[in-house]
Amino acid sequence: MLETIEKLLVLQDRDRNIHRVQQELAHISPERETLRARATATQAQLEAAKNRIKHIESDRKRLELDVESKKQQIEKYANQQLQTRKNEEYRALTHEIETCKADIIKIEDQEILLMEQAEAAQKESNRLVREADEMKSLAEGQIAQLNQREENLQKELAELQRGRAELATAVDETVRARYERLFRSKGENVVVGVHHGVCGGCHMKLPPQILVMCQARQELVTCTNCGRILYYTRDMALAGAD
Repeated sequence: MLETIEKLLVLQDRDRNIHRVQQELAHISPERETLRARATATQAQLEAAKNRIKHIESDRKRLELDVESKKQQIEKYANQQLQTRKNEEYRALTHEIETCKADIIKIEDQEILLMEQAEAAQKESNRLVREADEMKSLAEGQIAQLNQREENLQKELAELQRGRAELATAVDETVRARYERLFRSKGENVVVGVHHGVCGGCHMKLPPQILVMCQARQELVTCTNCGRILYYTRDMALAGAD
């Protein structure tokens, strides 16, 4: 194998590791934000449930005041009945009293419904309290793990990048420029082997003269289809099918 190819393979391995670490780092922040969003959403549900309880309680108190107002009206009409001597006025006041009593019954029915709603809302709130606490604890634990993972990856990346500079300078500048251009456009597989007469990158069949040049190991050879840098070792099958 050409010495240049050996150096490129080492450099490519380092670049693959750098890319892997960078990809892992890129996923950490979104994962962290997802965990925070879940905790926030659960907390928001809890706050909504608490507000619903407050609204129900407010409506219930308003109905209590309405009942008290109706009772006061009944007392007022009853006193007026005692003072009137006219049958027509007495019957009118009786009608008003009966209307107020009917209104009280309706209001009390609404109060019962609100009490049932308040009980259900309180149960839901209690459930959400537990869920919010669990989600907060889970998120904090996983975020702490992500933070530690991020710190470790950043250290690993810094070490890889430091070593990468030394490996890159060992490669001829022109060859290195070609390699780096291919790495940006083709991804991680830039220096690829020849298997059964096909390029290990694009998997297209190679011309016979390219196969001969690979076997000779005298110069840098590139794929006529994708431009990747080719190499051949004895454990690879060189000749392609006719």
